[in-house]
Amino acid sequence: MGRVRLQVVIAFVAIILLIVVMAYVAFSVTTVTVPDRGGTYVEGLAGNPQAINPILSQTNPVDQDLGALIFSGLTRVDDHGQMTPDLAVNWEISPDGTVYTFHLRPGVTWHDGAPFTSADVAFTVRAIQSPDFQGAAFPSDMWRTVTVEATDVLTVRFVLREPFAPFMDYTTLGILPEHVLGSAPAASLGESQFNASPIGTGPLRVAEVSAQHIVLVPYAEYYGALPYIDRFEFYYFPSNGTVFEARRRGEVSGIARVLPENLQSVRDDQELTLYSAPLSGYNLILLNLDRVMFQDRGVRQGMMWALDRQALIDSILDGQGMVIDSPILPNSWAYQSEVATYRHDAKKAVAALEAAGWYDDDHDGVRERGDQRLEFVLATNEDDPTRIALIEAVAQQLAEVGIRAIPQTVPWEQLVAEQLRLRRYDAVLTGWQNLPPDPDPYPYWHSSQANEGGLNLSNYISERADDLLAEARSTADQGRRLKLYFDFQDLFAEDVPALLLYQPIYNYAVDAQVHNVQIGPMWDASCRFQTLSRWYIATQRMLYSEARDQGLIER
Repeated sequence: MGRVRLQVVIAFVAIILLIVVMAYVAFSVTTVTVPDRGGTYVEGLAGNPQAINPILSQTNPVDQDLGALIFSGLTRVDDHGQMTPDLAVNWEISPDGTVYTFHLRPGVTWHDGAPFTSADVAFTVRAIQSPDFQGAAFPSDMWRTVTVEATDVLTVRFVLREPFAPFMDYTTLGILPEHVLGSAPAASLGESQFNASPIGTGPLRVAEVSAQHIVLVPYAEYYGALPYIDRFEFYYFPSNGTVFEARRRGEVSGIARVLPENLQSVRDDQELTLYSAPLSGYNLILLNLDRVMFQDRGVRQGMMWALDRQALIDSILDGQGMVIDSPILPNSWAYQSEVATYRHDAKKAVAALEAAGWYDDDHDGVRERGDQRLEFVLATNEDDPTRIALIEAVAQQLAEVGIRAIPQTVPWEQLVAEQLRLRRYDAVLTGWQNLPPDPDPYPYWHSSQANEGGLNLSNYISERADDLLAEARSTADQGRRLKLYFDFQDLFAEDVPALLLYQPIYNYAVDAQVHNVQIGPMWDASCRFQTLSRWYIATQRMLYSEARDQGLIER
C-alpha cells in the first residue's frame, strides 16, 4: 500500500511539474521582452559647461551636447541633411525665396509649464540681432539681415533681404523662453543664472545641477516620444583621457568621445559597445595658390595622385576616417557620387608633374623647373599628434615622386593668425569641423571669400566656380541647386584647389546594458542623441500581440 501511495505522489508531482513547464513554455511563446521605463544612464563629458544656452553655445561642445537635449528648434535635421518639423509643424517659402512662414506646433509647453508661442521665437532672434549680443559672430551676422514677425500666436514669419537657400540651417537653432529672459538685456545673457539651469522645450529637463555634474530627466509634457530611461547624469572631466579612466573605475556608463589611442581598449572591453559614424567635416591640405608652384593645375593633380590617403587613414588613424573626393560630403543630398577620384598612382603623379615641366635632372630627389625647386613648407598645429604624424607621412609619400614637403609645427593661434589669416604659408594640413547640414560650399571656395578675412584660405579664384556657387545659394529650387553643385564638384575635382584627405569618424562607447543605441551621420557630436527616445535599460515581458499593437516589435 505504501508503495502505491508513493507512486501516486510521484505521479502527482510529475503532473505539477509538467503543468509548470507547459505554462512556462506557453508564456515564453506568447510573450516577448520589450523595453520598459526606468534606469539611469551616466555619461562622462570632457570639459565644463559655460553657457547651456543655444544662442551662446557655438564654441563649447559640452554646452551643445546638453542644449540638444534641453532645447528644441523650429526644425531638426535628418541623416541626409534634410529639414524635418520640430517646434514647427510645417512651413512655406515664397516663390522668390525671401519669405519663410512657419506654423508652430500647438500645445507645446516650456519645462516650467508656460505655453510656447511665436513670441518666444521672435525674442530669440531679436536677442541675436541685438548690437550687444555676446555670442559668436557667424549666426548674428546672418540674423541681423532678417526681419522677424510674430503674425499670430502660432505663426512666425522671416523676411530676408535677398534669397539665401541655406537659411533653413539656421532654423534648427534652439528657442529661448521669452517669459523667463525677456527682461534681460542681450549684453547680460552670458552671465545669466539661466545658463546653468536652463528651461527649454526639449525631451529632457534639468533636475539637479552642481559644479561636477548635471542631472536631466524626461519632461512629462514633451510633445514627442519620451525616453524609456528615466534619469540621465552627465559628469564633467578635464579631458577625454580622464573620462576613459572614470569608465575603468566604473563611474560612467558612456564615454562621449573615444580617442584613437583608446579604441583598442574599448574593443577589448566586453561590457562596452562601440558606436561609430562619420562626423560632418573634413581634413585637407590647403595650398596657397598665390605660390607660383601651385598655380599649375597639373602640379596639384600630380600631388593628389601621389597621396595614398587610405594608407594614411589605416596607419595613423587606426582606420577612423573615410577618403573623400569632394568638399560636399557623401551623406549630403547634394553629393556627386560619380565625381572624379584620385587613388594612389605614382605613375600618373609623375606623368602629371612632367607634363607641367617638372623634372629631376640633377637626380637629387627634388624636381625642378628652371631655377625653381618643387619644395615647400607643410605646416600644422603643434598640439595635435595625429596631424603631426600625418604631415610627416604625407612628406614621405610626396618625396617618392620628387616633391619635397618640409614638415613644420607651430602653435595653433600662430598658425591661424599669422599664416592662414594673412595667407603667409605654403601649405597647411587642417580641417573644417561641424559643417552645417546645408551643403553650401560658398564660404570656403568663392573668390569673394579669398584674401585676408575670408574662409577661402587657398585663395581659389575661378569665375566658373563663382557663378555656380552664387546661383546655388540664391535659388530655392533644390533640383536646380543639385545640378549646380554637381557641376561645382566636377570642377573642383579637375582644378584641385586643395588636397582633400578624409572625413573623420566619431566614436562613442556605451555600456552594453543600454540597448537600442543607434547613431548615423553626425552634424556635430550632440547628434549621438538623435535616437535617445528609443534607448532603454529596463525590460518587461509583454504579450506578443500587445507589443505588436504598441509598435514595440515589427508586425
